[in-house]
Amino acid sequence: MERTVPSTASEEVELYLRTYYSLLRSSAEVQIRTLEEVHAGMNSLMHLGARQQAPDLGAFIYCILRLPGCINQVRLVVLGQSLDVFLRGGIGDVETWETVSATARRRKCYYNGMDTLACFIASQTDIDDVIPLLTAYQIEWNKFHYSLKRLPPSFNLSEIDEDDAVEQYLADALEISWEDTQRLRAVWGKEFVNNLQRMAANPLRLRVQLLSGSVSEYRRATNNWWHNIEKNHPEIKDQPVYFISSNPHSLPNLLTGFALRNQASLVAFLGESENAGLLNEWKRIEKGEVPSSRENFFYYVLKKYMATSLGEKLLPQQRLAENSCGILRIPSSHSFDVEAQVVELSRLNPDWFDPRVIHGDLSFLKRSDALILNIDYPLGLAAYNILSKVSESVGKVLGVYSIGKSASLNATIGDVMIPNVVHDEHSQNTYLIPNGFCAADIVPFLVYGTALDNQKVVSVMGTFLQTAHYMDVFYREGYTDIEMEAGPFLSAVYEMVRPRRHPVNEIVNFYEAPFDLGLIHYVSDIPLGKGKNLGAGSLSYYGLDSTYAAILAVIRRIFYLERKRIGESPSG
Repeated sequence: MERTVPSTASEEVELYLRTYYSLLRSSAEVQIRTLEEVHAGMNSLMHLGARQQAPDLGAFIYCILRLPGCINQVRLVVLGQSLDVFLRGGIGDVETWETVSATARRRKCYYNGMDTLACFIASQTDIDDVIPLLTAYQIEWNKFHYSLKRLPPSFNLSEIDEDDAVEQYLADALEISWEDTQRLRAVWGKEFVNNLQRMAANPLRLRVQLLSGSVSEYRRATNNWWHNIEKNHPEIKDQPVYFISSNPHSLPNLLTGFALRNQASLVAFLGESENAGLLNEWKRIEKGEVPSSRENFFYYVLKKYMATSLGEKLLPQQRLAENSCGILRIPSSHSFDVEAQVVELSRLNPDWFDPRVIHGDLSFLKRSDALILNIDYPLGLAAYNILSKVSESVGKVLGVYSIGKSASLNATIGDVMIPNVVHDEHSQNTYLIPNGFCAADIVPFLVYGTALDNQKVVSVMGTFLQTAHYMDVFYREGYTDIEMEAGPFLSAVYEMVRPRRHPVNEIVNFYEAPFDLGLIHYVSDIPLGKGKNLGAGSLSYYGLDSTYAAILAVIRRIFYLERKRIGESPSG
């Protein structure tokens, strides 16, 4: 379970890592309060107000969005790699508990309805994510608690929904702005007053237990994940594969055209009163008053519609449409939460494609024996474990493409970053890659953002494990793109093309890789801009602009390469 802390980490970050990994060796539960001082002393760029008496709303909301909503009732968080680990650890069959999830972090979690939360972890990165989240959340919760306890006995929290003056008084007492209370209200919704009352009633005293931190358990969990894919699509062991790490929505939307064929139902859905804003946006798109993509708009509306009781009735039709053109969804089972999709190129129906996908005659697809394996992008080192398993299990890898969110030091939210240099904080390697994409591949499909190629990316260990000085060092070296998966993916790529395990602290040149490589990131955070991160908001509808621009480039690239591979001259 021990990890080597990279030399570029600050002493404060190194101390934090060593502290919680040494504590988690214990078979007993660990009190989060023992980590509060070392967490605050790290001076995380994500939690600069940790030591201040006033709440750090940016950090607190960031945590709220990445922890299940039941966290305010939890007292023990248990971490394990698979169902077997929880059973052997005496926790029981956690899959019989209530399934819970976070708004902005995909992690399979179960709540026992009382005080215990069980979370499946896929790699050490999950630990580096969960522990700082829990610590920051507890620090900020308890700031609220002690401030609320100082309110006069006559103050009634339930009255803040009835009187703006009461809410302003509360904001002043908590030393936060009116705007911050509105942000918190927006995140908590109907639970806003209830959660404030919980905070006033009790301080938070979270405990955490790691059931197993062995590398073998991560491998076993990854094996279980892969065996589930093989069971559902056995042919994948013998066929050539294009590997994509993106999300489970965009690829099927582009290749089935399901949302576009159900446009009438979606427009009718927009006619409901709560969707007035989106309906108005659609009317503006129809009139050409805004440059937004019609297709992206309906993909966004479809997701919202499917979340309603009426829209759920369309789900069987959507799955039938996907299956009829060779797209098979494979949810994860008894392991970490990474959905997979297997796409048979020969069964795709170009007549259903999003118009932007079509580039020349696509009839050659009928003669293809290749598959696309699209996975819901994993977190950090899970990327290494997954791609390593895929590469040793499929017939042949034809391409490796990673699309995901990143933070940027020089761009704005919604921009697209295309790197050709990747520094990995896990291995300390710097990878030079022949990225299969450039700005020209993205620009035709990008309305609101800017495409920036020839960038340099650093793959960090965790969002909280960064300091202002740390970021400044990388920025001075020209690194502008910050994310968590590119480095681990490339460490796996190294082992796919070289006869030994990936090195440490070396410069690695991939310009003679025997398959195609592509990295595309869309900016969701600006850590050097106050409040400009996903703790302050979300990409929302406009975020689809960069997401779909990226996946469109990947699909068109795969079709281009596949046309060449089966013997036709590419056009254009």
